[in-house]
Amino acid sequence: MKVYTKSGDKGTTSLIGGARVPKYDDRIEAYGTVDELISFTALLRDNLVNEQIKNTLIWAQDRLMTCASILATDCDGCKQIPVLYESDVERLEKEIDNMEESLEPLKSFILPGGNTVVSYSHVCRSICRRAERLTVKLIVNVKFDEKVNKFLNRLSDYFFVLSRYLSKETGALETPWIPKF
Repeated sequence: MKVYTKSGDKGTTSLIGGARVPKYDDRIEAYGTVDELISFTALLRDNLVNEQIKNTLIWAQDRLMTCASILATDCDGCKQIPVLYESDVERLEKEIDNMEESLEPLKSFILPGGNTVVSYSHVCRSICRRAERLTVKLIVNVKFDEKVNKFLNRLSDYFFVLSRYLSKETGALETPWIPKF
């Protein structure tokens, strides 16, 4: 099978179910942003040494592929697509709780940076927040599993806590944001 089909050359693409929509459609924006997050998660993962975190990120990429599949589906009962489970959200919550046990409580907002992997984690967090905003906008007009929004919300929290955890693990200092009044 060839990668190119030429069917999108005029600015449209197909959803799972066969409907053609413009490439700027809100649904395409949403799952395209999830796809971007999958790639940036790979960049973060490829720069880590902690195998447990790497495995969690591989799992998260798999779950994000499921989110993208759900967002790209435009039919009830058409071909079977992967499922997102409440236990996926619960796993993220457990991962967050485990990392937070070793972290000092936040006293202020922090600025991203300090180490490359910390910065990559913040990039993943902000892309995840964008994906969440796009799916929240989408759910007003399109029916899909609301666990997608819940998973993205929790995943962005995970990336934030991961950035703090990686700061500690790498010895990078967290830079507090000190507002000027």
